Amino acid sequence: MKITLKDGSVKEYVSSMTVLDIAKDLSEGLARVACAGEIDGERVDLRTVVDRDCAVSILTFDDKGGKDAFRHTASHILAQAVKRLYPDVQLAIGPSVDDGFYYDIDSERTFTTDDFEAIEAEMKKIVKENLPLERFELPRAEAIEFFKKQNEAYKVELIEDLPEDAIISLYKQGEFTDLCAGPHLMSTKQVKAFKLMKLAGAYWRGNENNKMLTRIYGTAFTKNADLEAYVTMLEEAKKRDHRRIGKELGLFMFRDEGPGFPFFLPKGMLLKNTLMQYWREIHEREGYVEISTPIMLNRRLWETSGHWDHYQENMYTTVIDEEDFAIKPMNCPGGVMVYQSQPHSYRELPLRLAEVGLVHRHEKSGALHGLMRVRCFNQDDAHIFMTPEQIREEIKGVVRLIDEVYQLFGFQYFIELSTRPEDSMGSDEDWELATDGLRGALDEMGLDYVVNEGDGAFYGPKIDFHLVDAIGRSWQCGTIQLDFQLPQRFEVEYIGADGEAHRPIMIHRVCFGSIERFIGILTEHFAGKFPTWLAPVQVKILPISDKYFDYGKKVLADLKAAGIRCELDERAEKIGYKIREARNERIPYMLIVGQKEEETATVSVRSRFEGEEGAKDIAAFIAQVKEEIATRALREEKASEE
Repeated sequence: MKITLKDGSVKEYVSSMTVLDIAKDLSEGLARVACAGEIDGERVDLRTVVDRDCAVSILTFDDKGGKDAFRHTASHILAQAVKRLYPDVQLAIGPSVDDGFYYDIDSERTFTTDDFEAIEAEMKKIVKENLPLERFELPRAEAIEFFKKQNEAYKVELIEDLPEDAIISLYKQGEFTDLCAGPHLMSTKQVKAFKLMKLAGAYWRGNENNKMLTRIYGTAFTKNADLEAYVTMLEEAKKRDHRRIGKELGLFMFRDEGPGFPFFLPKGMLLKNTLMQYWREIHEREGYVEISTPIMLNRRLWETSGHWDHYQENMYTTVIDEEDFAIKPMNCPGGVMVYQSQPHSYRELPLRLAEVGLVHRHEKSGALHGLMRVRCFNQDDAHIFMTPEQIREEIKGVVRLIDEVYQLFGFQYFIELSTRPEDSMGSDEDWELATDGLRGALDEMGLDYVVNEGDGAFYGPKIDFHLVDAIGRSWQCGTIQLDFQLPQRFEVEYIGADGEAHRPIMIHRVCFGSIERFIGILTEHFAGKFPTWLAPVQVKILPISDKYFDYGKKVLADLKAAGIRCELDERAEKIGYKIREARNERIPYMLIVGQKEEETATVSVRSRFEGEEGAKDIAAFIAQVKEEIATRALREEKASEE
């Protein structure tokens, strides 16, 4: 049989082999770190037998599929430990998630984090026992009977809801057997670095009409050093929590009267408007024109766009004059209507319409999280209408723009190409052409990317940009989506060089994504210490005593006249206290003024970047700060003095 490997090379074998055997043949080192395999794109156990020509990938912990198999195995170890310690609990589900795994359990006993020590100790025993994970299948009736005898009602319900022809697979490790599709590791012994993280409540199947279960979260890594680094990162993340910093700096707030609907305070609006000023500057430079479309439009529009059928559960609706209306969850249909408002020639294309539109999406209350997950937000959309020949160049232009934005803030990033999902519309030919357009642009630019099968939008494939912040977390922000569907559904046209009507192709793209979420990410990335150009207050003037308030006011007037955002601290407090307060407010520059400064028409400068910078002429200081703001410089911070 011929086996095509991940790098495109082909190996030939005379007889069937397991995925693990193939890994060993390639490299003993690879086999030692292998977690799972992939056969023709389908994730499988390493124990799976390969007996035909196919594509095989060996997945390690560095691959998403390998990480999922590793952590899914950890969730089974958790469930086995809980059943050993508390035999009366019933098990629900235990998947891997982006940052670890969890298991939902139903118990009369109230679990607390104090139970983690005992559960972790039992998990360590299971790991030490080196229990092999053995996969087997049962007929539907036998599987139901098996779990009824085990008093596992949730497993019975899951099986009963499966299609009649579904393959029902189970995994056994020692005395413990679980209903699971897999894949899993070969043995429990590989899961040596793990930690239980927190408890939460979770409704069975996410339905609030069902029983509330206890969800135990954990995480797992291949090495203790990586686990310790992750825990340290979480501790740092707590310090950087944008909700706490946003409150301390007076940027934004939330109220019970509007859960999920953020209020931006004056300093938050300064930051937001500065960010948008930059956005408008680069978009004007790149040939975009800005538009604004209504926040609410009638049902017919959303039916035409496909949102009514594919996205209605996330939309807020109302009735006006006996007609259904929906508040927009996306800006795209409005952009299409602007394009439709007048005839277009091929000479006008590409037409780049940009819109910072306020959208609303119904999120469950349990999913809300500060600015990171809200129910209304401004999306920095653009919709580009173009000819087929312009696809790749336009995609390249958007990629370059997004790269410029992320570099400005010091973000590294990685790229995913997401392909057609199951719930989609349009022909196979359109999807293939669209996907090839995105893939070809990335290939021509020499960019690395991973393919995320089946995660595209319902109307087209997409490129997602995942930026990496200062403490190593990734956030999906920028996206480029190629769409053949909306132009067809809305029957938009342009007149080609041949004088005939043609259908344009449409790009949907964002740089920041949600402006609110991007501000949350920036707040945590910089720990509230925004670059000077973005900081709501760029300079704070600190008089040593009230005798120097008048001089402080003169300095304040000079700074304001130069367009620098500044404040004067006129409180009757000692200068040491004022400095500490300004430092806590993450002010880039503090200007201390007293007798010496007044007599010499200077200011004593302290900054986040250099600490004590000494006395400077006011005009020279203003010129320095204006240059830093104009160039949007990203200066390195000096180590904390505290």
